[in-house]
Amino acid sequence: MKKILFIHNKYRHIGGEDTAVNQEIALLKEVYDVKVIIFENTIKNYFWQTLYFLTNKNLNSKKILQEALNDFKPDVAYIHNTWFKASLVVFTLLKKNNVEILLKLHNFRYYCTKSFLLKTHLNRNTQCPACGIKRNKGKLFNKYFQDSYLRSLFVIFYGKLYYKILKEFKIKVLVLTEFHKQFIKNLDLKNDQIYVYPNYVELKVNEKPSNEKYILYAGRISREKGVEQVIISYNNSGLKDTKLKIIGVGPEYERLKKKYKNIIFLGEMKNKEVLEIISKASAVISATRLLEGQPMLLCEASSMAVPSIFPKTGGIEEFFPENYELSFIQFDYVDLSRKIKLLDNRELCKKVGQENYDFISKFYSKKSILRKFEKILHAK
Repeated sequence: MKKILFIHNKYRHIGGEDTAVNQEIALLKEVYDVKVIIFENTIKNYFWQTLYFLTNKNLNSKKILQEALNDFKPDVAYIHNTWFKASLVVFTLLKKNNVEILLKLHNFRYYCTKSFLLKTHLNRNTQCPACGIKRNKGKLFNKYFQDSYLRSLFVIFYGKLYYKILKEFKIKVLVLTEFHKQFIKNLDLKNDQIYVYPNYVELKVNEKPSNEKYILYAGRISREKGVEQVIISYNNSGLKDTKLKIIGVGPEYERLKKKYKNIIFLGEMKNKEVLEIISKASAVISATRLLEGQPMLLCEASSMAVPSIFPKTGGIEEFFPENYELSFIQFDYVDLSRKIKLLDNRELCKKVGQENYDFISKFYSKKSILRKFEKILHAK
């Protein structure tokens, strides 16, 4: 039985990636001998943490990992997020110990944080499609975290070295979509070991239909996620007797809650509670302004035969049947309002939801995902 060392750094606010990681850990444990190391971004000593930011070597994390390597002796290390407590020392230590490395890229941060200069980040574009940062006349610095120059500086120290590791280390890179695979191939990474390996989505049986009619958005409430565009398009749609519920927090939460009194803001909730609300929704919705990996909200909805409304961007369409009826042209909010209005047709909603369930059952089942992972493990 293969021994897999699973490494992940949790996000401060639990999101889709953390949920996907937890589901994959449970899945792999059914077949492999798995040891899990989870890091959390707490800071106890600011002096040492600043030093770790500057060197990208967290000595405490290095010690934890080395002990696991000595005791567990893994065949493979499977890495997810390493920002920031895990640090990039995990890559150098695994290489030193001759452990094969699998790295799963859930997002495009590696692309957005590889340069101190904004113009290099944007690469002649007016806006980055991956993180949403815009060209700003007179601004030179690539301020990845818009609320902090210092955090942006630290993440670029990290990002530049991370990108170098992607270029120079022998790593099997796992991405969620064919779109992301092609995106990487268009860069200068020169890595031919890139595999499409989506997140596992557990299928769920929806046995508790609701008489209440509502659309659901769940996720970070921020400009780049297009939450206000969802609200405006909903208000303009003329949809009858159907509410809009929003789960999550973020920089736009207080402003939007105060501005739109007809919208139900539920704040931050536990994953189990979110799933319950998804299961009873007429549809879930996203108007993200970015490239996305595998939106967990949409996949969770499909696993319960709940339809999704989403923009045609990145690899999102790969998780849905061809000629999907409820997707809209990204940034075309008149089109979005039209698709929201279609939810008045209950028969259409039922049909689309069942088609989504059938699709995800076929291509993202437990058996299919495990087969893909086994092939990647044995790939040369």
